[in-house]
Amino acid sequence: MNRLTADDVTLGYDQRVIAERLSVEIPDHSFTVIVGPNGCGKSTLLRALSRMLKPSTGQVLLDGESIHAQPAKKVARTLGLLPQSSIAPDGITVADLVARGRYPHQGLLKQWSRDDERVVFESMRQTGVEDLAERYVDELSGGQRQRVWIAMALAQQTPLLLLDEPTTFLDIQHQIDVLDLCADLHEQQGRTLVAVLHDLNHAARYATHLIVLKEGEVLAAGAPADIVTAELVEQVFTLPCQVIPDPETGTPLVVPAARRRRPERSAETAGDAPAKTLA
Repeated sequence: MNRLTADDVTLGYDQRVIAERLSVEIPDHSFTVIVGPNGCGKSTLLRALSRMLKPSTGQVLLDGESIHAQPAKKVARTLGLLPQSSIAPDGITVADLVARGRYPHQGLLKQWSRDDERVVFESMRQTGVEDLAERYVDELSGGQRQRVWIAMALAQQTPLLLLDEPTTFLDIQHQIDVLDLCADLHEQQGRTLVAVLHDLNHAARYATHLIVLKEGEVLAAGAPADIVTAELVEQVFTLPCQVIPDPETGTPLVVPAARRRRPERSAETAGDAPAKTLA
C-alpha cells in the first residue's frame, strides 16, 4: 500500500463542491505532479492530502490510517507542505523562518541542537538563500521569499513533501532551479514529492507520475510518456497542439497550434467549469 492516498473523497468549501468521489494514489518515492485547468481542483486536492481540508465524505489515508485521526505533530514529522500563499510574521528573519521547519522535531526532552542548526543552514544553502539569513523576510522580492518558504519546508525533513505551485513568482532560471532541486530530493534522497504545477511541459519533464484533473475528476494518471498526447491536452485544456519528444530529455513536449489554426474559444470553454453544489 502506498503511504498517501485519497479514498472516494468529496471535497469543497461550504456548499460548493470541487470534487466528488475522487480517489488518487501517490506512488511511494515518486515525483508526482498534479496538472489541469484553472478551477479543476488541483490545490483543493493538495490541501486534502496535507490535512488542511477535511473531506465531507471519504478519507485521506497516511500510512493506512485516516490522516485526521493522527496527531498534528506526528503528521508534521511525516508530511511537509508548501502552501500556495504563505505570509511570514512581521519582523522575522530568513534564518528564523527556516528554523520554524524544525518545530515538529522539538519536544520537552528534545530542544534545539547543533543538528537542527546544520539542517537549517543546509536547507538555506540548497535553495540559495544562505546569504539572506539575517535579512527580514518582508523586505525580500517575491522570488526570494518563495525560495525561503521552500527552505523552511526542506528543514522539516519529511519523507513526504507537498508543494502548491512552488514556481510561482519565480523567473525561468529560478523555476528550473527549484524543479531541479525537487528532482534531486526525489532521486538522491528518496523523498516522495507531490507538486501542483501550471506548466504542462515542466510537469512532463520532471514528473515520474502525472495526475491530470478536469472538473474534479482524474482523466489520466501515469508516467508522462504514457499519457501525454495531443488528444489528452485538447480534451483537458481545449488546446489544439502537437506532442513531440523534448530535444533535451526525450519527455513529451506540448507545442500549441499556431493562433490562426486554433478555433475561437467561447466564453464557456475559456472560463472555469461551474462548481457543483452539495445536495
